[in-house]
Amino acid sequence: MNLVTLNNGVKMPQLGYGVWQVPDDQAIASVAKAIEVGYTSIDTAMIYKNEVGVGKAIKEANVPREELFITTKVWNSDQGYENTLLAFDASLERLGLDYIDLYLIHWPTPQFDQYVDTYKALEKLYHDGKVKAIGVCNFEIEHLERLLQECEVVPVLNQVECHPYLAQNELKEFCAKHNIFVEAWSPLDQGGEVLQDEVIQKIAASHGKTPAQVVLRWHLQNNTIVIPKSVTASRIEENFQVFDFELSEDEIQEINQLNRNRRKGSHPNDMNVR
Repeated sequence: MNLVTLNNGVKMPQLGYGVWQVPDDQAIASVAKAIEVGYTSIDTAMIYKNEVGVGKAIKEANVPREELFITTKVWNSDQGYENTLLAFDASLERLGLDYIDLYLIHWPTPQFDQYVDTYKALEKLYHDGKVKAIGVCNFEIEHLERLLQECEVVPVLNQVECHPYLAQNELKEFCAKHNIFVEAWSPLDQGGEVLQDEVIQKIAASHGKTPAQVVLRWHLQNNTIVIPKSVTASRIEENFQVFDFELSEDEIQEINQLNRNRRKGSHPNDMNVR
């Protein structure tokens, strides 16, 4: 497993397991399988409604807590300073943990303009030792700039939709400049067109790998943290088998050129659901 060092010195696995859209009762088995395969980083959120299942899987796993890296997130309806502190305690209780490794703001929801106060609550949790690191999801450059101007702790990462058809080049450049990692959600384009792309298919065939493995390798070699999600045991295993080959610089460039700036999810400025 590749480990990256976040801007506060905390080490985080570069490849993690995401549980978006995994029902709570299925989360126990799927997280258990992921841990068995070798994943030590698990990414959940309050709004996924599976923190209880994730917590049970962690408790039943034969892995010391300090060897696991657990991420969860504060949802839009819980934003604001006091609400965020309460939401964190509720997530901690559902997960059955004493601390969280990484706590994130799920969306900036700029229409409500509470993300700065929300982030200040994350800073308190960080200073109080309840979380090892704090960051954000789906923040555009303008949102990050406000945090950098009005808050003290630089986010360790920004988790955003990212795949070969949405490479997020400008955002990646800004984040790199400020020592903020980019973490990709929907890294495989939700199993969509990217995996059928003839460039991806050709590179996969040349390495004897699957298209999904090639795309995950592209993320890793672009210094992106990545959290593929699957409930299928064989795919959980397949997504982990990405450390035994390397893409050439030419192959990386071929994939880089596939960018269409095409989203599957909402644009952060339009996502104001509570």
